Amino acid sequence: MRLRLLVSATALAVLSSLLVLLHAQQQARSVPAGGTPVVADALVNGAVPRLPDGKPDLTGPWVGGGSDNDIEREGGLKPGELPLLPWARELRAKREKTTYEEPYIYCLPMGVPRVNPYPWKFAMSYTAKGLTHIYVLHETGDAGAHRVVYMDGRKHPVDPLPTWFGHSIGWWEGDALVIDTIGYNDKFWLDARGTPHTEQLHTVERWTRVNYGTLALDFTLDDPGALSRPVQLKFRARLMRPDLDLMEYICAENNQIGIAGGYLPAKP
Repeated sequence: MRLRLLVSATALAVLSSLLVLLHAQQQARSVPAGGTPVVADALVNGAVPRLPDGKPDLTGPWVGGGSDNDIEREGGLKPGELPLLPWARELRAKREKTTYEEPYIYCLPMGVPRVNPYPWKFAMSYTAKGLTHIYVLHETGDAGAHRVVYMDGRKHPVDPLPTWFGHSIGWWEGDALVIDTIGYNDKFWLDARGTPHTEQLHTVERWTRVNYGTLALDFTLDDPGALSRPVQLKFRARLMRPDLDLMEYICAENNQIGIAGGYLPAKP
């Protein structure tokens, strides 16, 4: 009996050691969940890095700087303060009850500025004439979609073709990057609540890197077709941890409610 107990105790000890080793191996292979790692708090208030031309380096990658759930609340407004016209308010209320009609669940773009809570970055494109284009790249790339901001001095077209990200032109005002966009289509929702807009939507983004780890966005939302007046919103983005970059994300590959799951948008 004593020998049997000794063997049992030895077996339990070996099993316990194996479980500890297995757990350690799983931990080493696992990827932490619950958000994208950002720079440590101790580094946030550091100096703003600058590009060779003296402008602040806004490249990132960043996390945040927009609204996914509720553009009104997350943009700094009080409940009911977003000046929606009656038809737009009614449509939002209807959409809140029929979220399966949300375009994004069918792998269509989120639009501006909704996509920004997910990891993203500014990619600067230079020629002999200097900075000519800025590409805004998103981890939620939605089949490769990206924004183009023209920095070469061109104007908006008189009658732009309505698109998901619109026609964007940009310029510097001191250390602030200003992006002016028109020519949006009316297909995307401004947030998960279903806040609508029209093709008259006009946005102005004013991006300022206030310190090493923080990017501030002063956002003007103007749409005479859906809002009774222009409204000012404010967002903040946090710099990602320096050893990280944007990951691959293929919406249709991971989508279990949209196309991959056999669902199609409801017809009128």
